[in-house]
Parts: sequence; C-alpha cells; structure tokens
Amino acid sequence: MKFRSLSTSLALVFGLSNLFAANNTVYDFLRTDMSARAGALAGSYVTITNDVTSIFYNPAGLSTLEKPSGSLGFFKHLLDINSGYVTYSQPYEDLGYFGVGVQYMNYGTFNETDDLGNVIGEFNASDLAVSLGYSNAIEENLFWGANAKFIYSSIAGHASTGLAADLGILYTVPESRITLGASLRNLGAQISSYMSTKEKLPLDLVVGVSVVPKGLPLLLNLNFHKLNEDAQDFGKRFKAFSIGGEFTLSRVLQARVGFNNEQRSELKTGTSSGLAGFSGGIGITVQDYKLDYGLSSLGSIGSLHRITISSTF
Repeated sequence: MKFRSLSTSLALVFGLSNLFAANNTVYDFLRTDMSARAGALAGSYVTITNDVTSIFYNPAGLSTLEKPSGSLGFFKHLLDINSGYVTYSQPYEDLGYFGVGVQYMNYGTFNETDDLGNVIGEFNASDLAVSLGYSNAIEENLFWGANAKFIYSSIAGHASTGLAADLGILYTVPESRITLGASLRNLGAQISSYMSTKEKLPLDLVVGVSVVPKGLPLLLNLNFHKLNEDAQDFGKRFKAFSIGGEFTLSRVLQARVGFNNEQRSELKTGTSSGLAGFSGGIGITVQDYKLDYGLSSLGSIGSLHRITISSTF
C-alpha cells in the first residue's frame, strides 16, 4: 500500500511537470538558493529533513520538523544585489504542519537615461515572493506538502504579479538512513505582466536522494534539477545535478561542501572554470539556535555569501 501511494504521488508530480514544461525567463530569482546551508550544499536540498527552510525546496519536509521552527537569512550577491528571507512553521494537532516563507531580492538603484545617454533620474528594481505551505503524512514515513505562492516584481515603474504552487513528496526508507524526495516548484502563471507579453514561470522538477553512510557522521545528497526541461538527448536531461555533503564534526559544529554541475559548465570562461560550481560552509549549533554560513563560487566572476540564523521554539 505504501509503495502504491509513493508511486501514485510521483506519477502526479512528473505528469504535471511534463504538461507545463518550457524554457522560462521571468521571476528567475525563485531559482536562487536562499539559506546558507542550502547554498553550501549547492542546492541539493529536496530531501533535507527537520529544516524549516525546506518550504522553499520541498514543502513535504515541513512534516519532519521536530519542533516549531523559524529562520531568517541574508544573501550578498554580485553588483550590490542584496537578498533575504524569513520563514516559520509549526504543527497544529490533528491538522498537520503549516508554514510561511518570504523571499526578497533588491537589485539596487540605477541611473535612468534618455535616448542621448543623459542621466534624467534613478529607478529601482526588486522581487518578492510569499509562500503559504502545508504538509502532512500520507502514511508512516511518507509525507506530502504544497505551497501557494504570490509573486511580485517591479522595475522602473513597471510591475508584474504571478501566482504559483509548489508540490512535494518525501519518503524516509524504514530501517535505513536513506531519504527519497521529489518536488515541482513554481507551477503557475503571470497574472499581470511588465508590458503586454506574459512569460512562463521558472518551473523546476527536482528529484533526489540522501543517505547517511553507516558508521560515518556524513549526510550525502544528490539532486537532479530541471528534469521537466527539453534536452537534446536522454543523457543531457541529467546534466543539471548537484551534490552536497554535510560532516557533523561535533554537537556544535558542521562542515559542508557542494558541487553544482550545470552552474560550473555555464560559468566556464575560455578553457577554465576555476572553482565555479563549488561551494562550502559551516554551521554552528548552540542549544536551540543555529548560525550558518555559506560561500558559493562563481569562478572568475566572484562569489556569493549567505548568512542564516535559525531557532526552534
């Protein structure tokens, strides 16, 4: 019965992704890793458990929270682009887990010029997404979750809004330390566009697996992203993968490394990619509080820094 429930849920997720498959451009900030831990693990996060930021990756993960939890973070991008998030989730008896997550990105201030290049003023650009999530158990060790998401984007006096949903499933294999997961993110459409043309949302089908090798204080994650997008051949469909490893050094300290294959290939300049696609970070846990730091390399372009503070209540 449990296998049948898992197979049915996965078939639904894959079917919806194929129905809406497309190359997308609008609201691309929704693809950005928000938390420092996720960034350090190169976005291999679809099977992460007991982490409130799973609402941004796989809402089914909310059902694995051991206590009501909250988290907020700051993200320093290139060219003075700043981003942040805040999220909170808690269970309600006999009803399941409810959560809320807010993502924000500010692109700064730009000079506005006329046709001759004369500066005539300034304008701003920013993005915002608010997610309301719910998760519950289908059966023991098998969880599902969904988000309803409102998106708002503005640039130079023009604005766009959108509505989307995230769907996810998570299965912890009994008597082992293996977790399987899949999520379909940003399933929806623009409600209003910047100009007259409406664009597709950045739909993303992700599947993954996590394992804790026996006798090792190590969590290994493997995720395949963008499985809904067209590829020239079967092998290239799996080009967008990420790998993450989290080492528990003590009750207080965790060390993390990650690798994003698609990002490394896209950031290659000439014959060298440098450290593009690689990431790392640390986590410090003190009682109910956790401080995380993540660094993601973009090769010769630069690097991204993330800081996150989380707590249970």
